[in-house]
Amino acid sequence: MRQRTIILPILGFLAGIAFIYVGDIRLSQDYSVYLAVAAIAGLDSVFGAVRAGLEHTFDPMIFVTGFLFNAVFACLLVYLGNLIGVELYLAAVILQGGRVLLNFSHIRRHLLGKLHYSSVKDSTRAG
Repeated sequence: MRQRTIILPILGFLAGIAFIYVGDIRLSQDYSVYLAVAAIAGLDSVFGAVRAGLEHTFDPMIFVTGFLFNAVFACLLVYLGNLIGVELYLAAVILQGGRVLLNFSHIRRHLLGKLHYSSVKDSTRAG
C-alpha cells in the first residue's frame, strides 16, 4: 500500500505532462507565466506527497486540496502582480522552487538513510 501512495502522485503528474505534450495544446504567451507557476506549484505538491508517503503521513485529501490550492494561489499572485504592475510571479517561483528543492532533499536523505541502514545491516550479518 505504501508504494502505491508514493507512485500515484508521480503517475498523475507524468500523465498531465503527457496529455499536454501529446494533445498539442497551444496557449497564448500571456498565459505562459500562469502555466509555469502552476506547474511549479504542482511539482511542489507532488514532491510533498512523495515525501509524506516515505514518512508514512500521506493523506490523499491533503494532497488534492494542497495541489489545487497551491496552483490557484500562485496564479492569483501572478494575476494580482499583473494588475498592479509588479512581477510577483518571481516570488511564487522562488517560494515554490525552494519548497520543491527542500522536499527533494528530504526524499534524498530518506532514501540514502535507508540505503545506508540496509548496507550496515547486511555487513553486520556477514561478519
